[in-house]
Amino acid sequence: MSFVKTIALATLMAVPVAAEAKPPLRDVKEIDNELYYIAIANEISEYCPSISGRRMKAIGVIWGLKSKANKLGYSDKEIRAYVDSDAEKTRMRSMGEAYLAQHGVTYENPETFCTLGRAEIERNSAIGVYLRAN
Repeated sequence: MSFVKTIALATLMAVPVAAEAKPPLRDVKEIDNELYYIAIANEISEYCPSISGRRMKAIGVIWGLKSKANKLGYSDKEIRAYVDSDAEKTRMRSMGEAYLAQHGVTYENPETFCTLGRAEIERNSAIGVYLRAN
């Protein structure tokens, strides 16, 4: 077999494998970002007594994200591994704490969570849609 035919055959054999390759779920922004927003909203609702989380809305969105991930070719096992990963939880917590700090939130002063939460609700932001003032 000639060199050109060998390269062509190798290329054709590699195409299906390359087409099936999926990025890690953390790199699928439409999923990772939404989970990030829900996590921050949850943290705000946990520390601010005058704001509650819209838990049913968050649960509905999470089920939709799972469905979207399945449609993108991710198995339930891959999704569960991403959600349960200690490394991903640490990464998400680090990003969330940076966001909170950037907005003047401190764990020593729960009212700072309320101030940010009210601002997010007022703006109807990606985080604010998961919060409700009591």
